[in-house]
Amino acid sequence: MKKLFRLLFVLFLGLVPTLVVAQLTFTGEIRPRTEYRHGLKSLFNSTDDAAFATSQRTRLNLGYAEEKFRVGLSVQDVRTWGDVKQLNMSDKNQLMLHEAWGELIFNENISLKVGRQELVYDDSRILGNVGWAQQARSHDLALLKFKTDEKGKFHVGFAVNNDSESLSRQLYTTNYKSMQFAWYNRKSDKFDFSLLFMNVGQERDADITENEDRDTRYSQTFGTYMNYRPGKVLFTGSLYAQSGKDDGNNDLSAYMFNLGMKFPVAENWKGNVGVEMLSGSDYDGVSKSRISSGNDSFTPLFGTNHKFNGHMDYFFVGNHVGSAGLTDIYGGLNHSKGKWSFASAIHYFATAADLYTGVEKQDNYLGTEIDLSVGYNYSKSVLLKAGYSHMFANDSMEALKGGDSSETQNWGWVMLVFKPNFLK
Repeated sequence: MKKLFRLLFVLFLGLVPTLVVAQLTFTGEIRPRTEYRHGLKSLFNSTDDAAFATSQRTRLNLGYAEEKFRVGLSVQDVRTWGDVKQLNMSDKNQLMLHEAWGELIFNENISLKVGRQELVYDDSRILGNVGWAQQARSHDLALLKFKTDEKGKFHVGFAVNNDSESLSRQLYTTNYKSMQFAWYNRKSDKFDFSLLFMNVGQERDADITENEDRDTRYSQTFGTYMNYRPGKVLFTGSLYAQSGKDDGNNDLSAYMFNLGMKFPVAENWKGNVGVEMLSGSDYDGVSKSRISSGNDSFTPLFGTNHKFNGHMDYFFVGNHVGSAGLTDIYGGLNHSKGKWSFASAIHYFATAADLYTGVEKQDNYLGTEIDLSVGYNYSKSVLLKAGYSHMFANDSMEALKGGDSSETQNWGWVMLVFKPNFLK
């Protein structure tokens, strides 16, 4: 067996020059991140102790391209330092298939990409790869891509999910049951815009008291994202709406918008300001439920939500869904020079709908968050990053999420990113 492995390895090395000509790529990523958590995602309780842990993502990416097709493969291991015995006989962490896709290239304007793949569109608010999370996000689907002209692109995606192959239809609740989306993007020198329509079906048991009664509830998300560059200033805007049914079969009627501006401040310094609002439903913090029968709460679905609404992830990162919505007034200042970079941001948070504790109406103001981060490029393939965030929470945040608003709420992290290119 060892001789066979050596032979295959030698053959691979002999083929490398030919494969490189045919556009073979082989890269990796090792990303350990140490975090101090004292109020991340939700308010900390005085009875708890702060968490301190290191997680790590290890990823291998293989790509190959020819004239008529392309393929991509990405496998990864995600673990917490110490969760496996040092003298382990078996590893409870398993290699995960993050991406495995093939793309047929019919001509320079049309291609079909099938398999497990990341979906990253526009600013990643609705469709993103959630790169901050060590596991990240990918989808199983077929994606038909068109180049309409030199400035336009049109994508259509289709997905139908099941837990396994079976001889009869089974109830599926792991992810969405089905999804179809269409995306059009057009670019020009000063103005870009995208249009998105997405139909997502969630399968549920309509009557748990009787035999399994499968019911697929469909929701629609549609809207636009825009960039305008009249000069050195960049204006951004987005507007989306949601309709149809939610998981609980309630009527869904929600919307969101974002207006932002990025501008130069001085040499190597850039600023940004903006406001984002995601509609919500009147919400009772005691019962943790909506007061109205319908659902007016916008959900950004498959977006990279860590990128928005503060780095402490109080909103829409596995939480705050179907709740009182959010108004986020934000601003920031970024600096980049040589190998160093620095970023700062401040967020003013308030509910978009009314928040109650029983019959008592709460203040809409939830709190203010400050985010600071610094980065250093040690080399072309090695990056060191660190950050600190602090939440100044109002009593309304406690009513909404629990915890103790009088406690110090902060979070700090340090991350090393190694990205080797094994063929260079």
